[in-house]
Amino acid sequence: MILAAGRGTRLLPLTAAVPKPLIEVAGKTLIAHQLERLAGVGIERVVVNLHHLGGMLRRHLGNGSGFGLEIHYSEEPQLLETAGGIVQALPILGDGPFLLVNGDVFSDFDLASLGDLADGILAHLVMVPRPDWQERGDFDLGEALTSGHRLRSDGPGSLTYAGLARYHATLFRDLEPGFRPLRPVLEAGIAAGQVSAEVHPGLWEDIGTLERLAALRRRLAQR
Repeated sequence: MILAAGRGTRLLPLTAAVPKPLIEVAGKTLIAHQLERLAGVGIERVVVNLHHLGGMLRRHLGNGSGFGLEIHYSEEPQLLETAGGIVQALPILGDGPFLLVNGDVFSDFDLASLGDLADGILAHLVMVPRPDWQERGDFDLGEALTSGHRLRSDGPGSLTYAGLARYHATLFRDLEPGFRPLRPVLEAGIAAGQVSAEVHPGLWEDIGTLERLAALRRRLAQR
């Protein structure tokens, strides 16, 4: 699933006419980069949630055949936030594990490494070192597991969620539909020992502001 419903208000005036996932970086839209990488690791079906300028996204992506994918859309007449959007999309996503990618991140993380979830784990998150623009990160690593570490929510917040993860539908299955942020869902999973994580030290950027977008474009132009 690619989260693409947000308004991108911190990117105004750019996002007044273009949804954030259609902003171009290195000659392609953000969502094109993501779809190509998903197809490259064997993903065949993708759910894209829509709200702000959703019709433009739908027309741009079509049925996904141009990317070698089958794209399904989850329309949100009102924004549902991350967990709420996932809950609404569950009938399309199914009952098992799925990858989740934020529509406004750019990264060289190897999505193929987000394989099977370990026993008892319902979410495996990719984390990055807290960027300078964030006053406090989201979580910290805890106990080491065979694959990654358990995630902690009671530490100093040295790591930031990268918007890349593998989730199991079970984490969201019993939640009521409607507006629902992701963090409380993750905190409940962390308390139950059901969330693991790993740290990505490579390229990652959250295209949340015009300044960060410009910085990423400069960085990629120098490579």
